[in-house]
Amino acid sequence: MPPTFTTTLIPPPGKSTPLTLPPTSTTTTTITSSNLPLTDALTIRSLVFVTEQNCTPEGEIDNDDPRSWQWVIYHQPPTEKKTPVAVIRLVPPPHPPHEVLTHPDSGLELPEWDMAHEPYVKLTRVAVLKEWRGYGLGRKLVDEALEWARGNPREIERAYEGVTGERKEWKGLVLVHAQTQVERMYARLGFETDEGLGRWDEEGIEHVGMWRRVSLPSEF
Repeated sequence: MPPTFTTTLIPPPGKSTPLTLPPTSTTTTTITSSNLPLTDALTIRSLVFVTEQNCTPEGEIDNDDPRSWQWVIYHQPPTEKKTPVAVIRLVPPPHPPHEVLTHPDSGLELPEWDMAHEPYVKLTRVAVLKEWRGYGLGRKLVDEALEWARGNPREIERAYEGVTGERKEWKGLVLVHAQTQVERMYARLGFETDEGLGRWDEEGIEHVGMWRRVSLPSEF
């Protein structure tokens, strides 16, 4: 019998919510009565990015976390407690200029936010625990996040307004910063690599930028 999976949406926790990674020595993927979905999301991220990929724990939680939505996929056995196995994060606009990533030591005086281009959402922190890869959970995560975005463009626009003080229409544009090892997976999901964004290093891992535009319902 194939495994059963459920998905939980985590709204932006806000700046007042303390965000810390679980200690590596005690990190567990088993949910307990005190676990909140946000804790599960950070646990998965810690296991995949810090423990498995050797990224720095200091860089895992960033300034985008308080204002971002996350989705956690759980394995739901019939008679056992559910287990968090995968996570994705959707960061609303605005975003810092891309040069912050590609030329971090250039000395350029860059604005805090890129206000010159069309607003876009960014999919980040996509992580599936090693033992649960091969079940199509990466695709499921992306589909869940984009389906929510399609149905909630005004939420995305309000997030933009909350930072900039002005309202701009979100027209369905989506960006992923993809590790080059999963570039083909995102291509199968309809994303196209933007060679103009170049390639850059994040935590010792080469990344590329890939775009996709989702269609919005006519009522929006």
